[in-house]
Amino acid sequence: MIHSGGPAPLIPFARRPVVGRFVRRFKRFFVAALIPGQDGEVLAHTNNTGTMLGMLREGAPALFSPADNPARKLPWTLEALWAGGGYPAENTLPAGRTPWCGPGGFWAGVNTSVPNNLLEAAFYAGKLPWAAGYTAFRRECRHGESRLDACLEGPGLPRLWVECKNVTLVEDGVALFPDAVSERALKHLDTLTELARGERAAMFYVIQRPDAHCFAPAECVDPAYAEGFRLAAASGVEIHPVVVDVTPEGLFMRDIELSVMR
Repeated sequence: MIHSGGPAPLIPFARRPVVGRFVRRFKRFFVAALIPGQDGEVLAHTNNTGTMLGMLREGAPALFSPADNPARKLPWTLEALWAGGGYPAENTLPAGRTPWCGPGGFWAGVNTSVPNNLLEAAFYAGKLPWAAGYTAFRRECRHGESRLDACLEGPGLPRLWVECKNVTLVEDGVALFPDAVSERALKHLDTLTELARGERAAMFYVIQRPDAHCFAPAECVDPAYAEGFRLAAASGVEIHPVVVDVTPEGLFMRDIELSVMR
């Protein structure tokens, strides 16, 4: 567990998020929330297009970051949901329904922009041993009809193509991706499989919760993706699952990757 006053987060929050409550999600990108200092329910933005399976509990504590631009239509962004039980350390919850609680809990990050930002921050911080020797980092790189999250280059090295995914589903200690059928994610795997024939290609899975001990494709959710995952891995696509601790201070990436179940 990361405590205040310890090492600086790899990605600090630009503006410290507040602890509110999740009420409901609707129209894919909207969340109704209760936030301290705000009258009644307010609307917040979520960029997570997955199901967030098992996490959308009405009344659960949630982290909301304030927008840098006060004129933005939705002034709050959903960063994380409280999973497990108990209360978060910063217990600034507004009056209302009692949150779901139990023996203990943790923050689970649901902001899907985190993996791309984390990859870049970890690259420049020298925290990616599998990218040693690479000196250039480019985001949003196109190959054929696919747009991949990053392409790394270095002197005398083959290009290294990387696709990032956010993971919020954990069952019995196993982090699973995806949490919904995703043709787009499968297309990325197919593209990386093709690239691995002549260059390097990698999947970077960012597990934004601390209760995962290994990683596997979610065959029970998307069998086609699981099959594509195994083919990609057998074809030379590198698999790099990392755990991120989410705190109100920011995001801390653990140094040791999870083992992979295929």
